[in-house]
Amino acid sequence: MALCWAVVEGAFSSMTSIRARHILWFVAILCLARSASAHEGPPFPLLVDQKVDRYLVSLWSDPDVGTALFFVIVNVPDATQLPPDLRVQIGVQPVSGRLPEVFYSTTRENLKGQTQYRADVHLDAQEFWRVRVRLESAAGNAETLATVEATPPGYGRWDLLLYLLPFLAVGLLWTIAVIRKIKRRTGDTHA
Repeated sequence: MALCWAVVEGAFSSMTSIRARHILWFVAILCLARSASAHEGPPFPLLVDQKVDRYLVSLWSDPDVGTALFFVIVNVPDATQLPPDLRVQIGVQPVSGRLPEVFYSTTRENLKGQTQYRADVHLDAQEFWRVRVRLESAAGNAETLATVEATPPGYGRWDLLLYLLPFLAVGLLWTIAVIRKIKRRTGDTHA
């Protein structure tokens, strides 16, 4: 990072062209930019239509460190109804085994044409977690496993502003360029 800044400072002292300075600023910003590895956005699938006993199970997650959101979508392939007493639990444990497995109960949500179960799960560190989906009813029990990496949480309310800044900067630069171009044209015709 210091090397990149030194190159930019040295180049600025010897450059007179405005365009060259803009290019160097762009290069400096690219050098100083850091890549983001966190997941921000809607839940993503961990399992899709996996056969678990007589059910088809899909598991979706937004695995932020702190409170992670899990959705379990349960379907029956032969078009029969889900058992009314079906309970779904989510069990999580670090893959490293540093903590015992903890189970969380889910809330049943009946949506248009599907039934999903939602759980808020506590993940205390950014690491890989083993996720166990347990289905329990009087008709029988079943379970399946998946693995997910917990991602650091975002900036909360500031996310939108942070992600909007590059677009605002480009819009500001474009506006400045248009204003300068108009001033040059009107200055050339009035002179």
